[in-house]
Amino acid sequence: MAKTKELSKDVRDKIVDLHKAGMGYKTIAKQLGEKVTTVGAIIRKWKKHKRTVNLPRPGAPCKISPRGVAMIMRTVRNQPRTTREDLVNDLKAAGTIVTKKTIGNTLRREGLKSCSARKVPLLKKAHIHARLKFANEHLNDSEDNWVKVLWSDETKMELFGINSTRRVWRNAAYDPKNTIPTVKHGGGNIMLWGCFSAKGTGQLHRIKGTMDGAMYRQILGENLLPSARALKMGRGWVFQHDNDPKHTAKATKEWLKKKHIKVLEWPSQSPDLNPIENLWRELKVRVAKRQPRNLNDLEKICKEEWDKIPPEMCANLVANYKKRLTSVIA
Repeated sequence: MAKTKELSKDVRDKIVDLHKAGMGYKTIAKQLGEKVTTVGAIIRKWKKHKRTVNLPRPGAPCKISPRGVAMIMRTVRNQPRTTREDLVNDLKAAGTIVTKKTIGNTLRREGLKSCSARKVPLLKKAHIHARLKFANEHLNDSEDNWVKVLWSDETKMELFGINSTRRVWRNAAYDPKNTIPTVKHGGGNIMLWGCFSAKGTGQLHRIKGTMDGAMYRQILGENLLPSARALKMGRGWVFQHDNDPKHTAKATKEWLKKKHIKVLEWPSQSPDLNPIENLWRELKVRVAKRQPRNLNDLEKICKEEWDKIPPEMCANLVANYKKRLTSVIA
């Protein structure tokens, strides 16, 4: 509800004068064009406190001085991982005793908020240079170039994975409707290999056992070329995979060369440059909604939902690839 406008002192005094002259609440309200309840409240206040205006309400004084605020803001900007408890101890050492809640309120007033730290790849100088080189070299590539790329990657799908973070509206914490069943070690998981292009998703393959170079080449033979044909990649298409040792093994390179498959040079530690990561997230959300019961059920649902991902989503990821490169450079 919007805050009502307070009456001026002159109007309040006039209400009291008319009341002293013997007028009733309704008559005063009608004459001055105010509500009867407003007139009554002002007269009652006058009778009780012998005044019609509100006294100023300064509120509690700020516990942290401007100098103290500047100190904690400087600390947080230099070290964003500083905890509220650290800041409480810093102020205590400076002679100011406050609670963690006060620290949190102060930081929010200054425009900061507590968020989970984003997880990014561990980058060495060589990784940074390689990523920048890739981004700068391809920044001005046309969208047609990225349309020719067939992106690939592997991911792990847990039976009870993304379900564990789902929120519910509840008042009974342990009502079965408000809980998510879990088992030790996540209930098991499966490894998947998949690929996609701007035209849609390719084949999705379950990796059974530990994948080595020979198994990887077998997966490519059974899934990569059929996917390229199904997606009508045409001539001159480019295959993307990361720098996993199985991918860069001499035998794998020779296999790709023998099949006349051109490979996109890829910088290490760059999963954020691969748009298939967005599709893995989409797949995990979709699979979680269907609540698979066992690993075979999980595999079946993964393949069904992978095929349902709309080509428009794939096309959009490729169309916006320049933004991804710009973010890396930034």
